[in-house]
Amino acid sequence: MRFGTYSLVAAAVLSVAFAAYSAGAAAQAALAGKVSSAEEGVMEGVLVSAKKAGSTITITVVSDAKGQYGFPAAKLGPGRYAIGIRAVGYDLEAPSAADVAAGKTAALDLKLKKTADLAAQLSNGEWMASVPGTDQQKGLLLSCVGCDSLERVMRSPHDAEAFMTVLPRMQAYVNQSIPQHPQLRKAERLMEERGDQRVQVYRSTAEYLATINRGPAQKWSYELKTHARPSGRATRVVYTEYDLPRETISPHDVIVDKEGIAWYSSFGEQNLGRLDPKTGKVIEYPIDVHKPGFPTGLLGLRSDKAGNLWLGNMYQATIVKFDPKTTKFTTWKLPSEQNIDAAQVNMVSPQAMHVDGKVWTQNNGFAGVHRLDVATGKIETWEPFKSAPKGEPHNIYDVIPDSQNNAYFTDFRQRHIGRIDAKTGEVKLFEMPAKATVTAPRRGMMDAQDRLWFGQYRGDRIGMFDTKTGQFKEWQIAPRWSAPYDVMVDKNGEAWTGSMITDQVTRLDTKSGQLVDYLLPRPTNIRRVYVDNSTTPVTFWVGSNHGASIVKLETLD
Repeated sequence: MRFGTYSLVAAAVLSVAFAAYSAGAAAQAALAGKVSSAEEGVMEGVLVSAKKAGSTITITVVSDAKGQYGFPAAKLGPGRYAIGIRAVGYDLEAPSAADVAAGKTAALDLKLKKTADLAAQLSNGEWMASVPGTDQQKGLLLSCVGCDSLERVMRSPHDAEAFMTVLPRMQAYVNQSIPQHPQLRKAERLMEERGDQRVQVYRSTAEYLATINRGPAQKWSYELKTHARPSGRATRVVYTEYDLPRETISPHDVIVDKEGIAWYSSFGEQNLGRLDPKTGKVIEYPIDVHKPGFPTGLLGLRSDKAGNLWLGNMYQATIVKFDPKTTKFTTWKLPSEQNIDAAQVNMVSPQAMHVDGKVWTQNNGFAGVHRLDVATGKIETWEPFKSAPKGEPHNIYDVIPDSQNNAYFTDFRQRHIGRIDAKTGEVKLFEMPAKATVTAPRRGMMDAQDRLWFGQYRGDRIGMFDTKTGQFKEWQIAPRWSAPYDVMVDKNGEAWTGSMITDQVTRLDTKSGQLVDYLLPRPTNIRRVYVDNSTTPVTFWVGSNHGASIVKLETLD
């Protein structure tokens, strides 16, 4: 983790000691104080981070309604800590550090000042809120946040013609590209806009971007807007952030095993990662390259009932299995007829393979679904949209089995959930409710009742499809342009999702509809979300896809 404008991140806790401090028992804290500014007086919702010199772990807490913050003694050992904050619109008045001694409470009040460069602090979601435009125009920006920040676009001086040169070049890079590690596509997906249809998309995007960036005049024509800071329950949380060894590591999926070890898929590199949260130690297990010259990197990471880890090796077009006990990999390549240059195996789903010995996956190259027979190595293929009208885009994003290992898939470019019968191979499509013009169902999970939960990336909703009744249910989340990527339901029936663009984690009580939004300590670009149900309260995990770190969130209620 690196302290910057947002001063970073996060650490482990959720203890009675912290709760006691919040109630006024300052003696329970290792480090405590008050946050204030000349403009607001005491400030609620300021994220305060502490990182010990030489450590790879950062702890973050949040100031309460009285401006008070406190770090539990169990979480900060003796030593010198660099202190940072996140409060959009504000900076620390001066660099700050604290010396923590065993058995004592170090006191440190923090004074904030108005920032001189608000634009540098805005999340992508705040840029979306700031810029003028229709929903259709702003929706174009959701295709620009996977690799980098909108700030780069908004600071640019380009006119529409300059953007018409930039946009095709940007699309030439694969989705796992980041500025530190760009990778070019070998071929275009078959079921996306092509030819004149694509040029029209470029033109409309270019013309819109030229109206909202700084342009030749080097100034914005609109007010920069910010989201409200956390308040109430959203301040009752502790974060732990673990730095990974290199800035080119993009942890896309993070899951936790029965021993409490966190595993992650490296989005742009051929490595499966292992993090021990107790020590912060990271071990990487390299994966062989199966298509030399093609982009590297992994996306989906899921486990089977036996605890083996399965990954989608994306443009390497390979299904990967890892046995944590032996640390050995087993791989399966796609058949040559499906292993085209555009082949992209993102998601591998072994959750119900114990039913019939088969594992589901998808292929982004042509909107297909595969099923691997693990015993024989045979791979079957479905192309649900092969007969779709020419030019109609489709993207089978996730494939998720139910308890009988029937496959359900999301079509990211349309508004359908699909089903493949495991016994007959029959494909059926279910149309989502028409509450939103565009929904973009993306990624999710199947619960114990065979209900499919998923994020609606362009609809700002958590969706649920009851596979037994065929009924959909939706919950709206805020703010607009939250862009939820994934959903996971915990043991208490609460649903968790994260925003790719606002750095917020949303917790939904599915019975009452109550929402709590937790702001992460720095820009995170949330993808896969994971909830560890072995703890009480549950623990939320996510990879910082653009920050080379893993974040743990522990609530205090």
